[in-house]
Amino acid sequence: MALSLTISGCGIYSFNGTNIDPAVRTISIATITNNAPQGPAFLTQRFTEDLKDYFQRNTNLKLVPRDGDLQFDGNIVAYDFAPASIQKIDGIDQAGSNRLTIQVKIRFTNTKDDKQSFEQLFQNFDDYAANRNIATINSDPTAVRTTTDKIITDIFNKSVANW
Repeated sequence: MALSLTISGCGIYSFNGTNIDPAVRTISIATITNNAPQGPAFLTQRFTEDLKDYFQRNTNLKLVPRDGDLQFDGNIVAYDFAPASIQKIDGIDQAGSNRLTIQVKIRFTNTKDDKQSFEQLFQNFDDYAANRNIATINSDPTAVRTTTDKIITDIFNKSVANW
């Protein structure tokens, strides 16, 4: 009984790693627009929906169209595909692997505690075999999502897990 009072007495910590004030009940996530000159057409919608899904799976916050207690908006600022390692093959420099790097600028507003609000650039990458080009990466439904999932986890951790 003492343990249950200790756990429920705090009201802020949860077992899924979040650190959300009990006064925070809603979340709004605006469309994360793609301002990068490259990238697949589906990137805006997929990133936005995956961000919403992640928060709904990992918190008890109610998703509202706008003016949530926690508010997210931002844009994809870079979507780059470039050689990651150069190898000499028969005396010729060639890519040993290719790297997809995505950068997303997020503005987070906590209307209950403005000290926790931030604007930050999140970046992550994945490496692919040299024989995979950007067209095959963009048409692979899991390839781009691997990179964006890591960014979404970083956004979640920074905003509600205080990592």
